[in-house]
Amino acid sequence: RFVRGIRTIQGSLIVASFVNIILGYSRAWGELTRFFTPIVMVPVVCLVGLGLFARGFPLYLKRVHSRAHLILERFALLICIGIVWAFAAILTVSGAYNNVKTATKLSCRTDRSYLMSSAPWIKIPYPFQWGTPIFRASHVFGMIGAALVSSAESTATFFAAARLSGATAPPAHVLSRSIGLQGIGMLLEGLFGSLVGTTASVENVGLLGLTHIGSRRVVQISTGFMIFFSIFGKFGAFFASIPLPIFAAIYCILLGIVAACGITFIQFANSNSMRNIYVLGVSLFLGLSIPQYFVMNTTGDGHGPVRTNAGWFNSILNTFFSSPATVAIIVGTVLDNTLEARQVDDRGIPWWKPFQHSKGDARTEEFYSYPLRINEFIPTRFL
Repeated sequence: RFVRGIRTIQGSLIVASFVNIILGYSRAWGELTRFFTPIVMVPVVCLVGLGLFARGFPLYLKRVHSRAHLILERFALLICIGIVWAFAAILTVSGAYNNVKTATKLSCRTDRSYLMSSAPWIKIPYPFQWGTPIFRASHVFGMIGAALVSSAESTATFFAAARLSGATAPPAHVLSRSIGLQGIGMLLEGLFGSLVGTTASVENVGLLGLTHIGSRRVVQISTGFMIFFSIFGKFGAFFASIPLPIFAAIYCILLGIVAACGITFIQFANSNSMRNIYVLGVSLFLGLSIPQYFVMNTTGDGHGPVRTNAGWFNSILNTFFSSPATVAIIVGTVLDNTLEARQVDDRGIPWWKPFQHSKGDARTEEFYSYPLRINEFIPTRFL
């Protein structure tokens, strides 16, 4: 059953990946992003961070003051994870979780499901390692919906990353290129039998804001490390043993940074305009309430509130409206482009428009050009 499920996911990922590839390299997604304004980006980026609020927990520490040490500023999260992880391992070995609830064991123990002992030392992934992919319409259309949702959420994540790193807003052709590359990543994951598709990491953007390290070289080196260590099964199992409450604490910090980053986009529009207040309020409220309704009314076997005779239609809509950022981007874009503004400045268009073109700002080439002169080997239409 497990292998059959993996093969079905493979087939769905392979087909759905072409949605992102076509949207990206046809530049259709870039043209769509021209309808986005700072007013649209405020709720969308906020909900990219707040959309996972159920995974974290509120925590407030009084009378704790940080010291201005650079090493603590850069590696604060890593140090905290290591300390708490080691403490959880000590509690596991000492038997502190032996007589607790099953849910607590699954969340807090560091030896869940015997991950370390059952993982192989070396396992080299290869295409179709689980067998021939299975293509089923209901799963394929559900994955297509997920691919479109990831495009919307990734777009918001790109804007947040640019904001936190001090770069200019990404122009349309860069957004198209990014979505296309995301589709290529999804295609490779489908071929190699991965369980998930490719999307931009909101947590990494929050970490970027926390550490103030926006260098692409860091990402390139990290990618090399990840590819190298991916063949060592014990290495992956070691990180999979991190207790779930640690992830909850990480989400509280990193996703909160991204959510707060979204609010900063309002400075480029008129925050005193009642029209803008209405667009922001409705987008935020519906972006939180509609996905919550869909999540609460989804059954254990994955059937959401939309239940028609067309399974593929159900899969797409249930996936769409379960994403806070996607709901916000739909509502915000429709309202912002249909409600009349008294002045163009109210929507932030004068600030926004120059960044939508490759030649709109002199810094765009510096921030968004391909590294290592890769652009010399790529056709101009794909740049």
